[in-house]
Amino acid sequence: MPVHASGIRRAPVTLSATVAVAALLASACTGSSGTAANDDPDAETTITFWHGWSAPSEVKAIDANIAAFEKKHPNITVKTVKNVNDDKLNQALRAGGDNAPDVVSSFTTDNVGRFCSSNALADLDPFLKKSRIVPEKTFPKTMLDYTQYKGKRCTLPLLGDAYGLYYDKDAFRKAGIEKPPKTFSEFDKVAKKLTVEKGDSYERLGFMPNYHGYETTIEHYGGQFGVRYFDGEGKANGARDPRMKQMFQWQRGLVEDLGGFRKLEKYRSTFGDEWGPKHPFHTGKVAMQLDGEWRGKMAKDAGVDFEVGTAPLPVPDDQKDEYGKGYLAGTVVGISNSSPRKNAAWELLKFMTTDTDAVVGFANEIHNVPSTLKAMKSPKLEDDPNFRTFVDIARHPKSSHAPASPNGGSFLLTLQDLSYAVESGRQKDLDAGLKKADDQIDKDIARAR
Repeated sequence: MPVHASGIRRAPVTLSATVAVAALLASACTGSSGTAANDDPDAETTITFWHGWSAPSEVKAIDANIAAFEKKHPNITVKTVKNVNDDKLNQALRAGGDNAPDVVSSFTTDNVGRFCSSNALADLDPFLKKSRIVPEKTFPKTMLDYTQYKGKRCTLPLLGDAYGLYYDKDAFRKAGIEKPPKTFSEFDKVAKKLTVEKGDSYERLGFMPNYHGYETTIEHYGGQFGVRYFDGEGKANGARDPRMKQMFQWQRGLVEDLGGFRKLEKYRSTFGDEWGPKHPFHTGKVAMQLDGEWRGKMAKDAGVDFEVGTAPLPVPDDQKDEYGKGYLAGTVVGISNSSPRKNAAWELLKFMTTDTDAVVGFANEIHNVPSTLKAMKSPKLEDDPNFRTFVDIARHPKSSHAPASPNGGSFLLTLQDLSYAVESGRQKDLDAGLKKADDQIDKDIARAR
């Protein structure tokens, strides 16, 4: 099962939840960036690890990883607490004390900027240097980017997610389509060719472009267009970035080509749950789906009656040379800055994130992309071609993640709100909408600092 299978990580973040987390982290200065690590990692000790996995298969996999660590470090006992969300995690980091965790994991890469800027999590650079681990030679560049903020590395990647295109190979063959599209102009033609209308609805939709569709978010589309959310001075850049406007215009155009916003929304209301067997891709309601590496196993478990294919999501026509890239995210792990057992905590963190067998075994068990360069090349890694598509996306030099900010992903929520207004026709002046969004993003970030 993927780390998202329980729906915890993939559920939409509400604005109120984002504000609440920001408020917690703003006051979560649980230690200065120079808080010392002076415990003896070879002494008998117990450390606590909080994580968010909850599905039985996920918990079994992480427990097996912990058991392997304890076998290599018999002096360190690890007490795990499962199913911990970021709100609970942030409260514990703020409070500190004996009941606070030593090692923490989060599914929300957008919160790394908050974790690092608030000093809630310890700076890991001294630990990496002490262990002679060179991050640039150990982890993919994009994963390195999303685990730090302004040069401070307070987290490391623990498995990853890569986003690409799933498609119904049988539907492709019947429509005379020989291969998956590489550019968005090709994609639009394929989406229309695969769409079969039925009265005022559809028998099958080539692709669901609406922003309320599963995984169709600003950041996932934006990664393919290469949008620049901020300028060199950290100011919101959407209104000045031609690729941002290009992305909005492409999505809006495809919505119109496939029948219009209202018709698509009516059809979307018939979709099954994203995490269940009645997902629209499983049932043939859509022929192409933007999704992560976990979808392949979920489709197989759902017993789909067609051959599933995978490929990178297309790119704009003027970026053909970057085809193969995708949006990356994943689990991040760090050490509480208030922990009195930082050196012992580092031993666990180092094992989970850099031991090749540990990373590969965990990736295979929960069907996620491994997070080290060695693990990605390991012969022990699952060799299913559909899964390997996402490993290749994770290794692509142009794959990306939205930039970190001191108030997490609230800038993405602002742009997502704009996207709903644009696709529905409520916001007719895109330039004005982008300018207003930029102003709001700048105000929000100023308040967070």
